[in-house]
Order: sequence, then C-alpha cells, then structure tokens
Amino acid sequence: MVTYAAIILTGGRGERLGGVDKAALSYRDATLLDHVLSVVDDAGEIVVVGPEKDVPNVVWAREDPPGGGPLAGLAAGLAKITADWVAVLAVDQPGLTKDTIARLREPGRNAVLTDGRVQWLIGVWKTADLREALPEDPRDLPLRKTLSRLDPVEVSALPGEARDVDTPGDLDTLHSG
Repeated sequence: MVTYAAIILTGGRGERLGGVDKAALSYRDATLLDHVLSVVDDAGEIVVVGPEKDVPNVVWAREDPPGGGPLAGLAAGLAKITADWVAVLAVDQPGLTKDTIARLREPGRNAVLTDGRVQWLIGVWKTADLREALPEDPRDLPLRKTLSRLDPVEVSALPGEARDVDTPGDLDTLHSG
C-alpha cells in the first residue's frame, strides 16, 4: 500500500468539558493523543497540530491564530506534509483502530468514516485535493463545507469506532469503557 501521512488535530478548546486539554485525557494506560498516535504509527509522516508536548517522532504545527478552528489546523498540518495521501484525525477519537485507517485508505480516493453522520475528522484524503480545496484564509470557517466539496467515499463505522469525547458524559463513558 502507498505510504501516507497523518495529521492529528489537538487544538480544540474543549469548551464543553470546561476547557480541558483533550490530548492529555487519560485513556486506558495512556492519553488520547498516545492512542491516536498508536493508530497511525505506520504513517511516513505524523504532524500534530496544537500546543506542543514532549512527544517524540512527530512534527508539531500550530494553526494561525491559535484557536482558529479545525480548518485552520488542517491548513497548518498540510504545510508540513509531503506525502500524496494523508489521514486527518481529531485527537478525541478513542474508538479509532489501525483497521479504521486501513479501511479508509482502501478505496484509493478521498474517504470519511460515517456512523449515520459523516465524521469529517476521521478521513483519508489526497493531499493535493485538500490543498486545492483550502480557502486562502481558513480561520473559523466550517471544515465540513470545505471537505464535502471533495465528494469523499463514505466508509461505514464499526460499533463504537466513531465515538468522540466532547461532553462530561462522553468523558464518563471513556473512563468506564
């Protein structure tokens, strides 16, 4: 299979969780960031977008301005990528597995995970398509609107695969699961 890169977006404010750093949330015996990194450890390049942490073997990027939203984060990550294909993932995805990424890469074209609704922050994209689709100033613009124009293949999620951590209830489920 063709080499790919990964961009992990960690710069969200975590407002519905009281401003918590989602990347540092504990999951199993590690953090959510550690979990997502383990899912893409076969990627040729890994870029983490958000506040820098002491994590080896990744390239760090920051959206401009910080807090400019996921589309601005994607633009910052893309600036560091040279691979033809890139997995774009949010850090708060404890259901992701290596199989998720393999299934998204399989169509050989832009693909997103869906569980009844499209999960725009769980996808694999042709890097050139993303660069072409990005607006000149991506700050605070909706990611969905930009990515939906690329007409991705929808890959059905397995149970629990698309869950994310956005609310205190999600956090409780994470710690009990």
